[in-house]
Amino acid sequence: GAKANPRSVVPRRPPVCAPQSRARRCLRSNTRPTRLRIPLMLAATSTPSRSMLRAPTLRALLRRPAAPAASTPAYRAFGNVGRACQSPRGSRFACAASEGGRSVTTVDPNAKKARKQMIDLQPPKGTRDFPPEEMRVRNWLFGHFRDVARSFGFDEFDAPVLESEELYVRKAGEEITQQLYNFVDKGDRRVALRPELTPSFARLILQQGKSLPLPAKWFAVGQCWRYERMTRGRRREHYQWNMDIVGVEGVEAEAELLAAITTFFARLGITSNDVGIKVSSRKVLQAVLERFGVPPENFAPVCVVVDKIEKLPREKIVEELASLGVESSAIDGILSAMELKTVEDLETLLGADADAVTDLRTLFSYAEAYGYADWLVFDASVVRGLSYYTGVVFEGFDRAGELRAICGGGRYDKLLGALGGEDRPMVGFGFGDAVIMELVNDKGLLPESLKNGSVDDLVYPMSESLRLPAMAIANKLRLSGRSVDLVLESGKKPKWAFKHAERSGAERVVLLGEKEWEAGNVRVKNLATREETDVKPEDLC
Repeated sequence: GAKANPRSVVPRRPPVCAPQSRARRCLRSNTRPTRLRIPLMLAATSTPSRSMLRAPTLRALLRRPAAPAASTPAYRAFGNVGRACQSPRGSRFACAASEGGRSVTTVDPNAKKARKQMIDLQPPKGTRDFPPEEMRVRNWLFGHFRDVARSFGFDEFDAPVLESEELYVRKAGEEITQQLYNFVDKGDRRVALRPELTPSFARLILQQGKSLPLPAKWFAVGQCWRYERMTRGRRREHYQWNMDIVGVEGVEAEAELLAAITTFFARLGITSNDVGIKVSSRKVLQAVLERFGVPPENFAPVCVVVDKIEKLPREKIVEELASLGVESSAIDGILSAMELKTVEDLETLLGADADAVTDLRTLFSYAEAYGYADWLVFDASVVRGLSYYTGVVFEGFDRAGELRAICGGGRYDKLLGALGGEDRPMVGFGFGDAVIMELVNDKGLLPESLKNGSVDDLVYPMSESLRLPAMAIANKLRLSGRSVDLVLESGKKPKWAFKHAERSGAERVVLLGEKEWEAGNVRVKNLATREETDVKPEDLC
């Protein structure tokens, strides 16, 4: 017979298939026609021409080093260790070139299945979502925060949630430094999500310098982050209301802030039978430590331990104080002083001329004048855990004893100096949103109106032909200052419209019917009285 054209066959060679190939459809060295079906080997290249498919060209192609397949991310090179290929139809091939071959991985067969799996629908642990019904409650609470602060003549400020880590770690010995959400950013800077607002406030005051008119009265409502153990009313993110006064040396500033706190409670319907405010002074503990010869550098660490008196057993408190080098006689004196419950007992211990006694007596007299003395309780063990406090401190608590501290604050005259600036008299408080909402819910004080929306009018065209005039009426009502929900979908029945209006909290439904519109009117239904009247469109506002 005719001799075979030597250019039309591939010389016989040992097989080059990967033995583990499942489909066994790979290039073998047996004699084959010159036009081989190799769609997979060329998958990462441009479309092959007729000349590329001839055997000599194919051999050269197989020996060529692999080029990066930027346009085919499903493939990934592994060097000269064989190649797994995937055909356009989805079947898998395991192909290998013994000399200079290229290798890639296939698409994970489970990838398509994995893409269909539902993501985790819960927010990160310790954080919260605020869908509309929860957002209405949050706005209600924040509205009271802001209204009270403004009624006392305070100006609102804000600062970044992300701050320099240095702003917080400079106060050594505090629990809060162990609770930071901190990291190094892409610019190699150490940053942290703010755990509280006071350091940010202090930074802004330093930024203002001597141009700041005094006294300055600022407030903020901002989000804070702490990685801490979660309990009732304690989360890893929360919102905090702060009010701070700069430039007032006397306890008049503390008295004003306590008046704001009690005013806020009263607005929510909380009474002095529900909540009390413990009051003391850091100067009490300072005087006791001086009496027992405890060095000044131990003052801040001792305050951190004493702040745990209600949280830890006495033996643990004694152990922690001893670890700070405090002698047993001093420990007994400290714990004895912290048990005092009246200013008169404090005066007996420290003397009538002691700064702590003078400040507290003055503060309680101001409370009488303001009319909130029944809210205040003297408790010498209140020192607050943050090291920057220097004078009067206070802490809100529920009298039933079921919740952690509701709010807290005090004087911190030395904070600006600790941050590298010039000290100024400063006092303020922080009031979280989580604990107060636990109390509001326990007492059933949440307004019923928050369960629904706050729409004034629902405009409902009863036929598609009335959609244009319905849009015009809705726009006119909105321009007049009313909140209006317009029914956007066709074919909605009146029953649906009225039910939707109730869910939205609408005061009235404005119906556009063919008959009424031909007469130049719209029908208005008052959802509170259930009365219906025909009204000219121009008289709706």
